[in-house]
Amino acid sequence: MAATRSTGRRERLRAETTAEIKRTALALMRSGGPDAITLRAIAREMGMTANAIYGYFATRDDLVTALIADVYTALADALDTSWAGSTDRSPAERITAWAHTFRGWALVNPEGFRLIYGDPVPGYQAPEGGAAPDAARRVCIGIAALADAAWSDGEPAAEEEGGDFDWDDFDPGLLDKVRPAFPDLPPAGVALALRIWGHLHGLVTLEIYGHLRAQTFAPDKLFQSELGQLVRLLGLNRP
Repeated sequence: MAATRSTGRRERLRAETTAEIKRTALALMRSGGPDAITLRAIAREMGMTANAIYGYFATRDDLVTALIADVYTALADALDTSWAGSTDRSPAERITAWAHTFRGWALVNPEGFRLIYGDPVPGYQAPEGGAAPDAARRVCIGIAALADAAWSDGEPAAEEEGGDFDWDDFDPGLLDKVRPAFPDLPPAGVALALRIWGHLHGLVTLEIYGHLRAQTFAPDKLFQSELGQLVRLLGLNRP
């Protein structure tokens, strides 16, 4: 029994230290950019020896992979929860709710957003298949779900905006994620998903990187206006 308690305590302390290492890495990124994420710098901030921290992460890349997996999974969880919780709402309302969830998560987790969508960590080599393949797949499917909802509710508007696309216009890896989940979504619908993503991602990226701060005191109103235009373009503002 004593041995079990001792093992449990060691595991708990290891988990706590691992979490602190990750928090410290993101704090260093916040103050110094992705270049600042080094195991030696983290050890120095935490009062650990460099050798001690290698017992938690053998390389800097192992730590970055763990960070990306954590933040990407948290984003995917938030978006999935938003979508699943809006099944009784109209397509326009569902897309709007998903978009606000995406922006809200990014504002609360700016370093995480930059890690997965912005600043590459110099020299980082992701593992084969990516750092967070399941989370990336879930977010991709979530974006396709926005297009599928728009397409199903307003195909004429979506088709008019979609252009002349065929399957050869898209990366096979993207299609491997989207087509099994939405087999009835045509190539123009996949293009629509990417265009919706561009609308939503663009303003959030400008906001996270501070490019809107000198331009507007109401980025939330700007984002809401962009969403309103998006649903009108999709023909989703009708009763």
